[in-house]
Parts: sequence; structure tokens; C-alpha cells
Amino acid sequence: MQINDRHHTTEGRERVTLVPESLDDLWHLTYVVEPGDLVAGDTTRRIQRNDDDMRDTGGEREPMWIEVEVDDVEFAKFANRLRVGGVIVDCSREDQLDFHHTLNVEPLTEIEVEKVWKPDQDERLAEAVEATENPDVAIATVEEGQAYVHTVAQYGTEERASLTGSSGKGQSTLTGSMGSSGGGSSREDLYEELTAVLARMDVDAVILAGPGFTKQQALDYIEDNDPDLASLITTVDTAGVGDRGVHEVLKRGAVDEVQTQTRISKEADLVDELTERIAKGTEVAYGPERVAEAAEFGAIETLLILDERLRAERGDEGEWEIDVDDVIETTEQKGGEVTVFSGEFDPGQQLRNLGGIAALLRYRID
Repeated sequence: MQINDRHHTTEGRERVTLVPESLDDLWHLTYVVEPGDLVAGDTTRRIQRNDDDMRDTGGEREPMWIEVEVDDVEFAKFANRLRVGGVIVDCSREDQLDFHHTLNVEPLTEIEVEKVWKPDQDERLAEAVEATENPDVAIATVEEGQAYVHTVAQYGTEERASLTGSSGKGQSTLTGSMGSSGGGSSREDLYEELTAVLARMDVDAVILAGPGFTKQQALDYIEDNDPDLASLITTVDTAGVGDRGVHEVLKRGAVDEVQTQTRISKEADLVDELTERIAKGTEVAYGPERVAEAAEFGAIETLLILDERLRAERGDEGEWEIDVDDVIETTEQKGGEVTVFSGEFDPGQQLRNLGGIAALLRYRID
């Protein structure tokens, strides 16, 4: 994420000029931009008129600058864009004021966001700027007859390819977002396809993981056939492959060795600590009322909150009796840390099952 400008406007608001550089950055903005904010940028629009004597321009779209007062935000991961909808409050064409418009924000699209910035939103923005320097990492997990390739992002991990084959007769197939292919009848064919998938990915590091000796055999093949790719690879022993193997890799901190503390591994550690404390009945609170009580006592060491729940509670979909911003502010004022979890990854899903909010405490409050 790039921040090109930042200045105060009125009533405690700040206007920030941003350039998201990746899908991760768009995901961060999903939890920064809220209803009532002002978002502006260059776009195209099919001209609408209120004048009965003038016809619309049909399917033609005209480039223009538009600012909307936000009423809806959607992270369209598979379309690689953020959709920000709202009523036009300023525009390079005055006849388009008060119409509804959706800004499609894509990587490298400059936008302006004006709002009252909350502390956790400032932190998220700073995190996105800092993460720009992190290397991109792929995790390949392989065992006899099958291999999987995942990418690591701040919003979660994503399966990019699933390959199956056999050590003898059989067929090898490739599925997932990288494409598909068939053919091949040996273990070597599986390694060949895995090499081809990894070679097509623009990453800075690859973690090759799995049980037994299969991953070493795969690495030997890659070293013989693509030395440049092999130079990016680190191997890790795991008991499983696929999603299970990826979780083991993250838990072991292998990604942290090549990417300075990823969001996901931090969340995995925190949720493991949370579940362990719940099982033991020690210094922990979960659910909105109990966490709010802990915040008032100054007992919160780390506040854990789900991004989608935080957004809902700040908008019209809130269900809690507490004010979530008061809990966050009180936690920080009394020396606690706040971690906003991604609902896209398993730790966030576990937190969702506990009500979307929990806290690791300095001491018990009951």
C-alpha cells in the first residue's frame, strides 16, 4: 500500500490518498472503508439525466472523477477488485450528483478516503504499508501420488493447484486456479507438473513440505531441472499435505523465516493460546459482555476480534449490547494490544465460533 498524501479536513476527519498495490491491500481497505466515509477516484460512468428532454447515452461510458458517500463495500477477491458503492456527492459533471455509483478499485488505482480514522484502522493501514516489503511465499505440500500448491496472503491462504498421480501406472491431473492438464504415468510426471506450476508463479520463496522422503525426491527433481527455482526452496517436515500441511507449516514458523511475521501465523499462535486457556479455565474471556467487562477492569493483555464482526458492529448490522469501539479504546488505553483476525483463515473461523471476540487476560476476573 502506498500513502501519497494525508491531511486534516473538518470535524476530526482526515483525507488520505492511497494506492493499493495488491489483493491484500484491497482486503485491508474492506475493513477500513465504512458507510458514511467519502471515497473518490477516477472512474467511468454511463451518463444518466433527470431532464426528460434529453436521452441517456445508452451503453456509452464517460471517464470522470467521482466522490461517493459510502453505503456499501464488497471485497471481490476473484475479480481482483474492491467495490465501493454510494451516492455521488461530488463529481466532474454536476448533472450526475445524487445518483448512485460503484467505484471499482483495483490494484494500482489511486483513491482518496476521507473519514474519522479509528486507531485500529490507522494500524491496519500502517500494516498494509509495511507488508509491501514482505516477500511473496508459496507453500507446496507433496506426498506419494499427490501435491498441492498454496499462496500465502494476509487475508488467508489460497489453493492454487492440486495435482494427483501415482508411482506406477495411472494418470496425473492438475486442477485449481493455475489451470488443468492430464497425462503422465509416473512419479516423475508429478514432479514435472509441480515444477511447472511453481515456475509460473511470481514468488520470492517456496516452502516444500510433506511427510517422508517424497518432498526430497521432488526437490532433487527440481534441482536437476530448474536450479533457479530450487534456489528459492526451503523444506519442512509435516505429517499432512493440502490444507492440513499448510497449517503445520504456518504453526512451525517456516513462513516467518522468509517473511517477517505473517498475519496468519500470528493469528494461529493467538488462537491456539486462546483455546488452550479456555480448556484450562485460566486467564481468558470470550463473548462481547465478558470481554467488555475485562476491558473495564484493565485485565486485557491481547484483544482478539474478527474483522467481519468488527465491521458489522460499527454499521447497521450490529447485534451486541456493547460499543465495540469503546472496548478497543479502553483496551489500548490500559496497555492492551488489539489483533483484528481475518475471517478467511482457520484461526478467524475458530474465533467466529466463540462469538467473534475474545481476550487473553493478565489475570482472571471471576
